[in-house]
Amino acid sequence: MSRRWVGLVFGVAFGFWLAWARLTDYRAIVGALRFQSFYLWLLFATGVATTALGLRILSRTGARTWLTRAPLAWPPVSPQRRHVVGSALFGVGGALAGACPGPIAAQIGEGRLSALFTLAGLLAGIAVADTLGKRQPLFVGAPCAGEAQEARG
Repeated sequence: MSRRWVGLVFGVAFGFWLAWARLTDYRAIVGALRFQSFYLWLLFATGVATTALGLRILSRTGARTWLTRAPLAWPPVSPQRRHVVGSALFGVGGALAGACPGPIAAQIGEGRLSALFTLAGLLAGIAVADTLGKRQPLFVGAPCAGEAQEARG
């Protein structure tokens, strides 16, 4: 199976899971942001804990990626200013849109056309970040885990 088909299958499955778990529902997202509902926070915490444990196990067992067979390895990176700024911008954008970038495609697939505005904001944010990254040393520093892996090849 080609990489594109694997990506498509996983993408569709992930989008289905997002919709099934109500991560595309505006009321669920805003309720979590207002601390009126803790459903999403518990779901996020479970995901973070499962991922942290799973990645720890995979790295200790010398696991490799499915598609490229590259070893799973990433350098530890301490939190930096760019992480704090990025997190704040992500939170503000999510609060304004009532959604985060993750479920945009699933929301559009569900027919929620308001997600097109979130997509426009996402693309505008990428353009601004690219422009700032070329002008200022704001984004200079130790690479994030994915950037380090990409640089190695």
